[in-house]
Amino acid sequence: MDSPHLTRRQLTAAASTAAATTLLPASPATAAPVTPAVQAPAAAAPRSTADRQTCLAVARALLVLDEDDKPLVPRYEKILLGDGLPKGASGRKKVLVLGAGPAGMVAAHLLKRAGHDVTVIEANGNRAGGRIKTFRTGGHEDAAQAFADPKQYAEAGAMRIPGSHPLVIGLIDRLGIERRPFRYVDTDPGGTPRYRTWISVNGIRARRADYAKDPRAINRSFGVPKKYEDVPAAVIVRRALDPVRDEYSTLRPDGTRADKPMPELLEGWARVVQRFGDWSMYRFLTEYAGLDTRTIDLIGTLENMTSRLPLSFLHSFISQALISPGTAFYELNGGTAVLADALLEQVRDDVRFDRRVTRIETRDEGERVAVDTVSEGRGGTVVHERFTGDAAIVTIPFSGFRHVQVSPPLSYAKRRAITEVHYDSATKVLLEFSRRWWEFDEGDWRRELDAMEPGLYDRYRKGQVAQDGRLLGAHPSVPRGHLSEDQRTHYAANAWVSRDQPEAAGVIGGGSVTDNPNRFMFNPSHPVPGSAGGVVLASYSWADDARRWDAYDDEARYALALRGMQEVYGQRLEVFFTGVGRTQSWQRDPYAYGEASVLLPGQHTEILLDMRTQEGPLHFAGCHTSVKPAWIEGALESAVRAALEVHGAH
Repeated sequence: MDSPHLTRRQLTAAASTAAATTLLPASPATAAPVTPAVQAPAAAAPRSTADRQTCLAVARALLVLDEDDKPLVPRYEKILLGDGLPKGASGRKKVLVLGAGPAGMVAAHLLKRAGHDVTVIEANGNRAGGRIKTFRTGGHEDAAQAFADPKQYAEAGAMRIPGSHPLVIGLIDRLGIERRPFRYVDTDPGGTPRYRTWISVNGIRARRADYAKDPRAINRSFGVPKKYEDVPAAVIVRRALDPVRDEYSTLRPDGTRADKPMPELLEGWARVVQRFGDWSMYRFLTEYAGLDTRTIDLIGTLENMTSRLPLSFLHSFISQALISPGTAFYELNGGTAVLADALLEQVRDDVRFDRRVTRIETRDEGERVAVDTVSEGRGGTVVHERFTGDAAIVTIPFSGFRHVQVSPPLSYAKRRAITEVHYDSATKVLLEFSRRWWEFDEGDWRRELDAMEPGLYDRYRKGQVAQDGRLLGAHPSVPRGHLSEDQRTHYAANAWVSRDQPEAAGVIGGGSVTDNPNRFMFNPSHPVPGSAGGVVLASYSWADDARRWDAYDDEARYALALRGMQEVYGQRLEVFFTGVGRTQSWQRDPYAYGEASVLLPGQHTEILLDMRTQEGPLHFAGCHTSVKPAWIEGALESAVRAALEVHGAH
């Protein structure tokens, strides 16, 4: 019976679970007592509906193990970075690779190097790389000149590479691509973390370092219980997740974790999959960790969990283990697209651009695969073309592959996976500034503003400046010709007007978080040589947060993103805005069909294994077939696996 005292979230949780107890013991030191929304019989203890062998198989995929529980990554490294595919496999084959993202290009190169005849079919007429996309001058179809300063560039897609991903780090180094630290946390000029970026929520603004020392004001603004008032959000999350991490790792004295030895590591992950495979993150936080909705609002807002609370616990849990201030990240000099450039050079002569796959036919004899394609009518002519081969590697995201006719039909399990896999949204809004104001101190601000107009610094501090757009891009360093009067009117209508002018940010790199629509903002980790300005990731959002941005056209996004930045950093930053922005909605991208496959509760055990399974002469690769969706590492793992399948070696 419905209760008028249940919140919407509690009602959803009550409808989705039949239990009030958990299987993993929650330590009083690390997790609050379980307080389920609705009491249920203890006999109905929750666990995945999947059998043990399926859970072990998912755990092997996550750990990248073979069927004998031996690590595959060292073998993949040897193939990818040195020896290539093993000798003595099947004879020369004619292979079609559908998609020129990192998975497709790497698989094609490995097979070509092993002596196979390879053709890569790519729907995009101008660019390879998939969700590796850098806005840069002359870089792709959207950017003959990406920004007012032609030296500037910024990432539409992949922007940071974890040092814990050996395949992609090894590949970058083997290709001779320069990498440097990505400052996930802001630093001083010497690289020492400072934690001076902002948390701006519920009308309160605080430096991250200050919040870590005294979180009470922000925590109270969410209405959290007294026991959490003095506990930073990151600590609450860590305490909630630590008992699950104890299943497969041990806590060192210095606070870091070490994986347990095999087979304990595999068994531990299999238990996690079996116990929580059907759970959402919201269900875990309420039923297992015993958190109330106010505390979940706090950690959701500050720790980037809100948008994915209804999605798979396993996905968010794995992501939480990877994305943390202690993780070392790297970026590529010149943008992540330099990696896509290098991969394309290895297979350029084999790529057929502007060929969208419309139909795949498989046969029992002869060349076993036929692929029909259509061009997008560039130059006014639509071209239909058929490609044939002995095998095909499909790297097309399943959200797009669903529109491809396959004859005869694929198995029910594969079709179910293609139909049901959940793809999430992600949207970025990037803004260019003629000076790196985020690195300024107050002295820098006074010098620059008063040089424009005596007393302007103080008028900004007092909230006494004009609100008609006349100061937008008014600094002499801003290149002329990029701000029209219509733009000024548009920005004036959306300007952030407040007497609350925060102190200078004074940061290098790092990111701020806000509860306004911008949600997450990242500053460049390094200056672009020869340029005094920079491009800020003014808004980075996912799921519902991203879809709300997608309702606006590009120009409106830039105005609203600038307003959101002004709320956090102050109105005065407007003087350095060049009038140039870039934005990327992966949900609206006609080649990506979404940001990544972010699975729903239960999908790791229900469809993940079917997503990667070979079907006759069709093989499947791409990060969506790994347990690292949205990461280049997952794409590379899948590329080596699929290339081995086609090559006939395991």
